[in-house]
Amino acid sequence: MDQFLIAKVPAIASCPEIHQFTEADAKQVSAYHQSLPGYAPTRLCRLNALAEALGVSGIYVKDESSRFGLNAFKALGGSYAIGRYLADRLGLRPEELTYERLTSPENKSRLGEMTFCTATDGNHGRGVAWTAQQLGQKCVVYMPKGSAEERVMNIRALGAEVIVTDLPYDPTVRLARETAEKNGWITVQDTAWEGYTEIPLHVMQGYMTMACEAFNQLEGVKPTHIFLQAGVGSMAGAVAGLNKLLCYPDMPTVVIVEPHTADCHYRSALAGDGSIRNTPGDLNTIMAGLACGEPNPISWNLIRCSAQFCLAGPEYMAADGMRVLANPLGGDPRIVSGESGASGFGAFYEIMTKKELTSIRETLGLNSRSNVLFFSTEGATDRENYRKIVWEGAYSDHQEQ
Repeated sequence: MDQFLIAKVPAIASCPEIHQFTEADAKQVSAYHQSLPGYAPTRLCRLNALAEALGVSGIYVKDESSRFGLNAFKALGGSYAIGRYLADRLGLRPEELTYERLTSPENKSRLGEMTFCTATDGNHGRGVAWTAQQLGQKCVVYMPKGSAEERVMNIRALGAEVIVTDLPYDPTVRLARETAEKNGWITVQDTAWEGYTEIPLHVMQGYMTMACEAFNQLEGVKPTHIFLQAGVGSMAGAVAGLNKLLCYPDMPTVVIVEPHTADCHYRSALAGDGSIRNTPGDLNTIMAGLACGEPNPISWNLIRCSAQFCLAGPEYMAADGMRVLANPLGGDPRIVSGESGASGFGAFYEIMTKKELTSIRETLGLNSRSNVLFFSTEGATDRENYRKIVWEGAYSDHQEQ
C-alpha cells in the first residue's frame, strides 16, 4: 500500500500519567543520565536550506546516533528504569539516584547479582544490555524472527545472552515475560500490561532527557509541529506528554507516524472511541523499531491527551527520509538516520513534496510559518540495509519491495 492515511486522535482532556512527565521529573531524570559514563547531549540539527526549499520556516532534527556510543536513543529509557529499580532496592529516593551510588562497593554488595530480561527489535535491547554491563549485572535479550544479524551481534558484544525467536515482535515480548517470571529475572520492557506498569513508566520517563535537550537547544524557537514515530508508542507518548506540560497553552500539532504494516495507533485513532486496536500479522516492515502491533496502554493515554493526529504511511517514506537526510542541501548538516529514525521526517517530506498529499498538508496546517521538530532516534543500526536503501535506491516511491 502506497497511500498515506491520517486519523484524528480521539482526545481526552487529561490523564493521570501526564503528571509523571513534569518539568521537575524531567530535571531529575536528566540529572541521573548526566551521572552515567559517556553522557553528552546529542546534537540538534537545523536544516535551513531544506526548510527554504520545502516552504516552511524551520526544520529541526534531533540526531540520536551518538547517544552513549550505542547509535540510538533507547538507552535513556532502559538505563533509567533499571536505575530506579535498583534505587528502590537500596531505599534511595529518585533524587538520590546516581551512577556512583549504584556502583559503590557497598551498594553492589547489597544488591548482589541480578538478571535483567527484555524483548527487542534491537535498540531497546542494546540499551538494556549496555546498562546491565555498566552496573555489573546480567542480561538476557529476546529478539523476533528476521532480526538483523548486526543488531544481534551488537547486543552480544555487550555481554548479554541473545535468543532470536521464530515469532513476531509482540509474541516475543510475551515469551520474554513468561521466561523471566519462571527464572526470577527482572523484566525491563517498554510496554505495559495488567500488573506491570512501573518499569514501563520509568522507561518512558527516561526519554524525557532527549526531549529536554531538544527543547533547550531550540533556544526559544517554538515548534508548531512535532512528528513522532511510534512502535509501542512509549517514546511518542513521553515526548508528547512532556511537550504538553512545557508548551501549554501554545501547543504544537503533534503527529504520530507508523508504517502501514504496524499501524496500531492509526487503527486506534480511526476507531474514534478511545479504545486500543491491535494490528495482526507478521508486521513486516523495514522500520524494524516500529514493528509493533499492540500499543503501550500508558503511552496511548498520553498520546490521546497530547497528540492530534496519527498517520500511517508506506515503506518508501522511511527510505526517502533516510536518503534526504544523508544528502543535505546547501550548508545543512548530514544526518545518518536509520529506517525507524527517519520515518517521521520521511512522512513530512512526502507530505510537503507530493501534490496528491496537499489535503494532508492543509489538514496539518503546514505552511511558511511552520517550525517542525523531528527526532532521528537511531543511526545506521543495520549498515547493510542502510547502504541498500541510501546507495542502491531500495524501497523507492511506488516500488515497494
